[in-house]
Amino acid sequence: MAAGKEIRGKIKSVENTKKITKAMEMVAASKMRKAQERMRSARPYSDKIRNITANLSQANPEYHSPYMRTSGNAGASGFIVVTTDKGLCGGLYTNILRAVTNKMKDVQGAGSQVQAVAIGTKGNGFLNRIGAKVISHATGLGDAPQIEKLIGPVKVMLDAFVEGKVDAVYLCYTKFINTMKQEPVVEQLLPLAADSLKQTEAEKSAYGWDYIYEPDAATVIEELLTRYVEALVYQAVAENMASEQSARMVAMKAATDNAGTLIGELKLIYNKTRQAAITKELSEIVSGAAAISG
Repeated sequence: MAAGKEIRGKIKSVENTKKITKAMEMVAASKMRKAQERMRSARPYSDKIRNITANLSQANPEYHSPYMRTSGNAGASGFIVVTTDKGLCGGLYTNILRAVTNKMKDVQGAGSQVQAVAIGTKGNGFLNRIGAKVISHATGLGDAPQIEKLIGPVKVMLDAFVEGKVDAVYLCYTKFINTMKQEPVVEQLLPLAADSLKQTEAEKSAYGWDYIYEPDAATVIEELLTRYVEALVYQAVAENMASEQSARMVAMKAATDNAGTLIGELKLIYNKTRQAAITKELSEIVSGAAAISG
């Protein structure tokens, strides 16, 4: 019964693995709900800043922000790549890194250099492996990212754009669609499109008051635009966190189901092996008894 003992050991091992994946699935489900709430709570902040900034921009049409300049000859593009710190998320970070790689190839094919800001351990490791120029990074954000930890690395890229060192900045993250679907997104963050600051009639009426500026309109608008861009990056990180927990929950559920199927197959093999051993033993007993009586 050496084979049977080995199969029992495998069954025990897979059962232990199943307990772990089930626990991870439940933890991910709990964190997913909190991440979704965090993602939704971040949206009103960016919307409020966008509306105020749009209203100020309309009140001061003579001012043109560096964040909205469309011409540049730096010959370089920046990427803010948002990924996870941990694995076991299925193909989540593989999909976004594939999309980032394709966009980088397009940019380099057009004759531009690439600079990157990595948010998350997976993205930082990948960018270093492919030899991309990583000018700053943020890792170890945890389950509840703080905007204070993001401002420093992101500001390095924003300053590079304002100073004319890069012509465009792309924000790359995984957008949360629903629990079962997450979509890799590579979108232009800078220069800000004029459409991004358009207001509906309801928004115009809600913010239709005059402002007193201190020290001046240009400084206030510039500061608000900086906060708006930082809010967009934070929103992307929050979306990515929700996507991470959803993908991990689905991956761990699939692993738990696969472990259950494997346990069933191993038990079937064990029972067959055991029955074969019993049949063989009975045959030997019968043969021995026949030999003695003969």
